[in-house]
Formats: sequence, C-alpha cells, structure tokens
Amino acid sequence: MTGVAPVEEAGAEDLTFIVDQRYARALAESPAGAALAPVDLDVSPGETVLVRVPNPRAAFGRLTRRFHPEREPPSGVHPTAVIGTGVQLGDGVSVGPYAVIREDARVGAGSRLDAHTLVGPGARIGDGCEIGAGCSILGPVRMGDRVRVLTGARLGTEGFGYAEEAQGAVPFPQIGGVEIQDDVEIGANATIDRGALGDTVVGAQTKIDNLVHIGHNVRIGEDCMIVAQVGIAGSVDVGDRVQMAGQAGIAGHLSIGDGARIAAQAGVIGDVPENATYSGYPARPHGKAMRASAALFRLPDLVRRLRELEERVRSLAPEEDG
Repeated sequence: MTGVAPVEEAGAEDLTFIVDQRYARALAESPAGAALAPVDLDVSPGETVLVRVPNPRAAFGRLTRRFHPEREPPSGVHPTAVIGTGVQLGDGVSVGPYAVIREDARVGAGSRLDAHTLVGPGARIGDGCEIGAGCSILGPVRMGDRVRVLTGARLGTEGFGYAEEAQGAVPFPQIGGVEIQDDVEIGANATIDRGALGDTVVGAQTKIDNLVHIGHNVRIGEDCMIVAQVGIAGSVDVGDRVQMAGQAGIAGHLSIGDGARIAAQAGVIGDVPENATYSGYPARPHGKAMRASAALFRLPDLVRRLRELEERVRSLAPEEDG
C-alpha cells in the first residue's frame, strides 16, 4: 500500500475502510487494494484484501499517520522569537518565528510553539504539547502533557462577569486560572476563559472543536467531545464522556451528567441527567423534543381543518330573523 483514500476513490495501491452496509456495497465495486472492516459486517470485497478490526475508523486514523506523517519543525528558538527573563525551556523545544514567551513561563520537553504565538507570564506548558500559530496561552494557564492547541485559540482570557448597580455594570474580578489536563485537543479559534476566583478546568482526553467558547469557572470532565460553535456559559459542571453537538448552547450554573448527549443547536436551560440525550430549544429529553417537533409540523394542517370546521358550523347555523 502506498496511500489511503475513501472507498469511492481508492485505487489498487490504496488502503480504505468501511463501517456499514452502504460502504460495503461501494467496496464491492471498488478496486481498492485493502480495506478495514468491522468484525461482524457482511461484505463481499471482490479482489480487495479485507482486514477485520473492532473499530475500522480508529484503525484507519492511526494508519493514516504512517502514510502522511506530520512535518517536525526543528528544535531550538527562532532568531525572531522573544524570550523573557526566567523562562524555562525543556529539551527539544521548538519556538517558531515571532513567538513571544513572557517572563517566568515554562515550556516542557519536546513541545512546539508555532509562529506568532504568545505565552503569558508564568504560564505552564507540559511535555510534548503542540501550540499552533497565533495562539494566546496567557499567564493563568497550566497545561498538562501532549496537549494540542490549534491555530488562533485563546486560553486564559478574562471571563465575562459583572455585578449590576444602579449606576451600571461593575466588573467582577477575573483572577482565577485555567487547567488543561493531559491529551486534550483545543480547536482553532476556540476560547477558554480563566476562572473568576477559582479555575476553569478541561479534563484529560477531552476534544474541543473549532470556535467553541467555554466561560469562566466551567469544569469539563474527561473524554468529552465538544463540537464546533458550542457555547458554555460560566460555572457549568460537565461530567465525563459528555458529547455536545454543533451550536449547542448551555446556560450558566448548570450540571450536565456523565455520558449525556446534547444535540446540535440545543438550548440547555436546566440540568441534564446522566446518560440522557437532550435536543431542541429549550432542550428536553430527545423523545419529547421529537414529538413536540412533529406536532408543530402538523400545525398548518390542523389550522386548515379547523377553518373548514368553522365554515361547516356557520353553514349549518340557522339564519337570525331580521
């Protein structure tokens, strides 16, 4: 094998993968050299070599790295980078063009900082981290090992907190920190606010997509998946293995239980129990939301029928004497 490709485009030298019967039918007509398939999927691969694995998507993802390895930047500090006093750089650190590392920050061994990234005073970056171009890792951030932060993300920004008075809004102090645990990924242009007094926390193995906003003092558990444009207001407690689909919005001071699933564009205004699936606006258990949506779609027909009944009633009513 010399490359990887989707089943519809794979050639004789390509590795592909399938996950269900729809792709199994496509594989029957594909000249792909080899394909990863689920252990129990009924498939006729033709001339393609079939490799049965428990999770074809995950296996394909790992193998793709072998065909398309990431380009490793050279270790060392670029001549245009600015390094403050008291900065500690571990072995094999790479600091790209025009990056700025402020005083007393620490960057762990083997970590890579791309061009124009800012690391604030006293920030802590663990070993083997990848920080993309143009990121801001501000002073109150403490980052574990093997964290990946994509282009333009902002970590440790001041949270949006005010106390209301008759004279107007008074800023509430935002003097907490941000804790990013091991093996977290944070997408491009995502923003994670520092805590007001305590810390904002993102648990180990959690994956955050592009353009996500996480407010101050949010605590996210381990192994969560948070998809693009999700917004989580301040002081929300998110359990482990929670999934939030695109553009979901979570109101402040709520609790999202372990294993919960929040559908795309859901508006969550109350606590969500463990292992529940919520959808709609306002969000409610998915079955109830679907029934409510189905009823709403029937509304034009119900209005039409009501008008017909009104006309019939009027036609049957006796005429009043003049």
